[in-house]
Amino acid sequence: MRSKLLPQRLKDSLKVLLGRAAIAPALHEEQRFSCPVCGARGVTFAPLPMYYFRELHKHRFVLSIFEMETLNLEFYSCSVCGAADRERLYALYFRRNVLPEASAVSILDIAPAQALSRFLKSCPQLNVRTADISMAGVDDVIDITNMRLYKDGQFDAFICSHVLEHVPDDRQAMRELYRIVRPGGWGIAMVPINLALQEIHEDSSIVDEASRWKYFAQNDHVRMYSKRGFVERLESVGFRVRQLTGTDFGAGTLESHGIDPRSVLYVATK
Repeated sequence: MRSKLLPQRLKDSLKVLLGRAAIAPALHEEQRFSCPVCGARGVTFAPLPMYYFRELHKHRFVLSIFEMETLNLEFYSCSVCGAADRERLYALYFRRNVLPEASAVSILDIAPAQALSRFLKSCPQLNVRTADISMAGVDDVIDITNMRLYKDGQFDAFICSHVLEHVPDDRQAMRELYRIVRPGGWGIAMVPINLALQEIHEDSSIVDEASRWKYFAQNDHVRMYSKRGFVERLESVGFRVRQLTGTDFGAGTLESHGIDPRSVLYVATK
């Protein structure tokens, strides 16, 4: 959403953060939602932590956080399970598009999010295997650019959410994702996308944390994706990419689950 359309609560909080208000204003009446990850109803969602805004302000982020495509700044995380808005979007997709028709689906979940992983593993139709290069407690320790632990076409589907922006050779990671999914298989592929960019911004000489905050919005990111650039890279390795919007989920569905109506779910099919 554009900054002028931001809910007053978030705008007031940002004024306090940037020193433009003396005291924090009283919060407006809380809105309540349903969480498709934990199934809770009538819950509240917390905003993106102010730490993040402080770091972006401190390091003079060159773009606008308000141009991020799938990010609800005001209603970011579930107060019950902690699921972020993007995880709620994935859970909606599974509940509406996968679980009603699935009998047995093998899924590779890379860098699994705790709340979403619990939800997926609770579904008897899904056979979930988790993997990461450094995360504790996953099934497999893998480098996403070299997943030789897995056979060609081993999985029906994958989830690769907010991983590729950390990987220097993201094209090789995409090739590996394409290899390990079966023909006709699919995956949820998501990265931070800034809608102000016309092409991907990456520079291998940017290695210090402060500069990565400034240009890529986080100290361990190595690029900022544009919408077109992300889709083109996925397509360059063979994927067909569907972009699911609020229209695909039904009027008011995203909003009722605290998901920004501008959000897009990228589903890559082999």
